[in-house]
Amino acid sequence: MEHAHGKAVQEHLNPLARNLRQEIPKTYAAFAGLHKEAMAAGALETKTKELIALAIAVVEQCDGCIAAHARGAARAGATAEEVAEAIGVTFLMAGGPATVYGPRAYDAFCEFLEQ
Repeated sequence: MEHAHGKAVQEHLNPLARNLRQEIPKTYAAFAGLHKEAMAAGALETKTKELIALAIAVVEQCDGCIAAHARGAARAGATAEEVAEAIGVTFLMAGGPATVYGPRAYDAFCEFLEQ
């Protein structure tokens, strides 16, 4: 059984999210504002925040979150080594399930890094 991640997840979810966003635009706008503020550079640079978000996505086993933050990490200049180490921490904190979702996250990152 193939498990979608990376660009394939986004291609599947984008039209679904667009449909819901039409029904609750203020809620989506509020979340977008939270996202922008939380990921803005401050005491932590955006790259570090994307690595944290990607690690949380692995622990939460959220394919859409993995795709979004793998892309975000790539755009923020994370290296494959940084992503691999961040994912390695998820093994410590989440155990076996992270060894399943971690490789998906790494592959998604590599896919976005190639763009």
